[in-house]
Amino acid sequence: MGYEIHITRQRNWFENNGAFEISISEWLTFLAEDSEMRLDNFAEATTSDGEIIRLESEGLAVWTKYSGDGINGNHAWFSYINGNIIVKNPDDEIIYKMLKISFILKANVQGDNGEFYQLLNENVFIRHVDKKEGEQWWKFW
Repeated sequence: MGYEIHITRQRNWFENNGAFEISISEWLTFLAEDSEMRLDNFAEATTSDGEIIRLESEGLAVWTKYSGDGINGNHAWFSYINGNIIVKNPDDEIIYKMLKISFILKANVQGDNGEFYQLLNENVFIRHVDKKEGEQWWKFW
Protein backbone atom coordinates (compact mmCIF):
# COMPACT_ATOMS: atom_id res chain seq x y z
CA MET A 1 0.00 0.00 0.00
CA GLY A 2 2.53 2.64 1.04
CA TYR A 3 2.60 6.09 2.56
CA GLU A 4 1.84 9.10 0.41
CA ILE A 5 2.92 12.70 0.68
CA HIS A 6 0.90 15.36 -1.14
CA ILE A 7 1.62 18.74 -2.67
CA THR A 8 -1.68 20.45 -1.98
CA ARG A 9 -3.42 23.78 -1.56
CA GLN A 10 -6.20 22.24 0.50
CA ARG A 11 -6.23 22.76 4.26
CA ASN A 12 -6.06 18.96 4.45
CA TRP A 13 -4.99 16.97 1.39
CA PHE A 14 -8.16 14.84 1.42
CA GLU A 15 -10.56 17.78 1.16
CA ASN A 16 -12.27 18.39 -2.14
CA ASN A 17 -12.57 22.15 -2.54
CA GLY A 18 -12.17 22.92 -6.23
CA ALA A 19 -11.21 26.52 -5.48
CA PHE A 20 -7.96 25.29 -3.93
CA GLU A 21 -6.98 22.62 -6.45
CA ILE A 22 -3.76 22.70 -8.43
CA SER A 23 -5.11 22.59 -11.97
CA ILE A 24 -3.79 20.10 -14.48
CA SER A 25 -2.78 23.01 -16.71
CA GLU A 26 -0.69 24.53 -13.88
CA TRP A 27 1.00 21.18 -13.32
CA LEU A 28 1.70 20.66 -17.03
CA THR A 29 3.11 24.19 -17.31
CA PHE A 30 5.38 23.52 -14.34
CA LEU A 31 6.59 20.26 -15.89
CA ALA A 32 7.34 21.98 -19.20
CA GLU A 33 9.48 24.56 -17.39
CA ASP A 34 11.39 22.23 -15.02
CA SER A 35 14.23 20.50 -16.89
CA GLU A 36 14.53 17.91 -14.07
CA MET A 37 11.01 16.60 -14.62
CA ARG A 38 9.72 14.44 -17.46
CA LEU A 39 6.03 14.10 -18.30
CA ASP A 40 5.28 10.48 -19.21
CA ASN A 41 1.53 10.12 -18.51
CA PHE A 42 2.24 6.45 -17.72
CA ALA A 43 4.40 4.22 -15.55
CA GLU A 44 5.52 0.65 -16.20
CA ALA A 45 6.99 -1.98 -13.92
CA THR A 46 8.00 -5.59 -14.46
CA THR A 47 6.98 -8.15 -11.84
CA SER A 48 9.21 -10.98 -10.68
CA ASP A 49 7.22 -13.22 -13.08
CA GLY A 50 8.20 -10.98 -16.00
CA GLU A 51 4.71 -9.51 -16.36
CA ILE A 52 4.58 -5.83 -17.31
CA ILE A 53 2.19 -3.68 -15.32
CA ARG A 54 1.27 -0.34 -16.86
CA LEU A 55 -0.57 2.58 -15.28
CA GLU A 56 -1.75 5.45 -17.46
CA SER A 57 -2.64 8.75 -15.82
CA GLU A 58 -2.63 12.30 -17.17
CA GLY A 59 0.06 14.37 -15.47
CA LEU A 60 2.13 11.40 -14.28
CA ALA A 61 5.75 12.54 -14.30
CA VAL A 62 9.16 11.36 -13.17
CA TRP A 63 11.95 13.36 -11.52
CA THR A 64 14.92 12.43 -13.71
CA LYS A 65 17.60 14.03 -11.47
CA TYR A 66 16.69 11.79 -8.52
CA SER A 67 19.87 10.01 -7.37
CA GLY A 68 18.04 6.65 -7.40
CA ASP A 69 16.49 7.10 -10.83
CA GLY A 70 16.75 3.93 -12.88
CA ILE A 71 18.48 1.90 -10.16
CA ASN A 72 16.70 -1.46 -9.86
CA GLY A 73 13.79 -0.03 -11.83
CA ASN A 74 13.33 2.76 -9.28
CA HIS A 75 11.91 6.16 -10.25
CA ALA A 76 10.54 9.15 -8.35
CA TRP A 77 7.01 9.26 -9.75
CA PHE A 78 4.86 12.36 -9.22
CA SER A 79 1.15 11.68 -9.82
CA TYR A 80 -1.50 14.30 -10.47
CA ILE A 81 -4.68 13.19 -8.68
CA ASN A 82 -7.72 15.31 -7.79
CA GLY A 83 -5.89 18.63 -7.79
CA ASN A 84 -2.93 17.37 -5.76
CA ILE A 85 0.53 16.09 -6.67
CA ILE A 86 1.25 12.81 -4.89
CA VAL A 87 4.39 10.74 -4.32
CA LYS A 88 4.28 7.30 -2.72
CA ASN A 89 6.92 6.44 -0.11
CA PRO A 90 9.24 9.40 -0.80
CA ASP A 91 12.65 9.56 0.84
CA ASP A 92 14.20 12.81 2.13
CA GLU A 93 15.65 13.68 -1.27
CA ILE A 94 12.24 13.42 -2.92
CA ILE A 95 10.54 15.35 -0.10
CA TYR A 96 13.06 18.14 -0.61
CA LYS A 97 12.14 18.26 -4.33
CA MET A 98 8.45 18.28 -3.39
CA LEU A 99 9.07 21.30 -1.16
CA LYS A 100 10.78 23.16 -3.99
CA ILE A 101 7.85 22.36 -6.29
CA SER A 102 5.32 23.44 -3.65
CA PHE A 103 7.02 26.83 -3.36
CA ILE A 104 6.61 27.43 -7.09
CA LEU A 105 2.99 26.22 -7.08
CA LYS A 106 2.16 28.19 -3.90
CA ALA A 107 1.09 25.02 -2.12
CA ASN A 108 1.95 22.95 0.96
CA VAL A 109 3.49 19.52 1.43
CA GLN A 110 1.40 17.28 3.68
CA GLY A 111 1.65 13.60 4.60
CA ASP A 112 -1.18 11.06 4.84
CA ASN A 113 -1.34 11.58 8.62
CA GLY A 114 -1.83 15.34 8.33
CA GLU A 115 1.73 16.39 9.11
CA PHE A 116 3.23 19.29 7.18
CA TYR A 117 6.75 19.60 5.80
CA GLN A 118 8.49 22.96 5.70
CA LEU A 119 11.72 24.05 4.06
CA LEU A 120 14.02 25.77 6.56
CA ASN A 121 16.90 26.53 4.22
CA GLU A 122 18.47 25.18 1.05
CA ASN A 123 19.41 21.85 2.65
CA VAL A 124 17.09 21.35 5.64
CA PHE A 125 13.38 20.71 6.04
CA ILE A 126 11.24 19.90 9.07
CA ARG A 127 8.15 17.79 9.60
CA HIS A 128 5.50 19.09 11.99
CA VAL A 129 1.87 18.62 12.89
CA ASP A 130 -0.20 21.76 12.49
CA LYS A 131 -3.57 21.35 14.13
CA LYS A 132 -5.98 23.52 16.02
CA GLU A 133 -6.48 22.83 19.70
CA GLY A 134 -8.97 20.01 20.16
CA GLU A 135 -8.80 18.99 16.50
CA GLN A 136 -7.61 15.53 15.61
CA TRP A 137 -6.34 14.90 12.08
CA TRP A 138 -8.04 11.51 11.84
CA LYS A 139 -11.51 12.96 12.49
CA PHE A 140 -12.33 14.07 9.00
CA TRP A 141 -15.86 12.70 8.66
